[in-house]
Amino acid sequence: MAPLFAVAGLVLSLAQPVTAAAIDAPPPGSITVNVVTVNGSGCRPGTATVAVSGDRKSFTVTYSEYLAKAGRGTTSTDRRKDCQLNLEVHVPEGHTYAIQKVDYRGFASLTRGASGNLDASYYFAGLSPTQQRGHRLTGPKSDNWQFTDQSDIETMIYKPCGEDRNFNIKTALRANARQTAEQSFLSIDSTDVDFSSRYYFAWKRC
Repeated sequence: MAPLFAVAGLVLSLAQPVTAAAIDAPPPGSITVNVVTVNGSGCRPGTATVAVSGDRKSFTVTYSEYLAKAGRGTTSTDRRKDCQLNLEVHVPEGHTYAIQKVDYRGFASLTRGASGNLDASYYFAGLSPTQQRGHRLTGPKSDNWQFTDQSDIETMIYKPCGEDRNFNIKTALRANARQTAEQSFLSIDSTDVDFSSRYYFAWKRC
């Protein structure tokens, strides 16, 4: 299992919260998540896929070419990669959702003195962006990594009931190393793990 390097609070400051004391079980009926648009240097069209879990408690995003590298022979374009996904989430009528937790996984190969950063934010279309969350790895390291963003039940913000608003995910990877140093890299990919990112639903009735 990949080690857990950091845990940070995820606050989705998107709209007024749905008031409730606990998270409901997934609603009966079909739940689908479709990629509407994908933009960014870290996710060319066709290199990011989405799938809903069998228990309908989460969905995964898998990237195949999301990698930032720094050091000898790299350029400024190599050192920073980003991706924005616009997702259409269909849920059963009478229910809405928030994102309670996010797990990110990938691989880092960082020489001594090198570092890597992952930044992420989340928002529903037309509403205010969330506060950006950042995670950092430092070398020397050559191993899988995992970061987790978690929100409290009391602070979770749900998609406004009855409104069609796509869910947006913005991420960025940055590798940092001296230009004369041996190359280092940081990736979000599925080469050695089952998924790149997993987003956990929190369900409520409208």
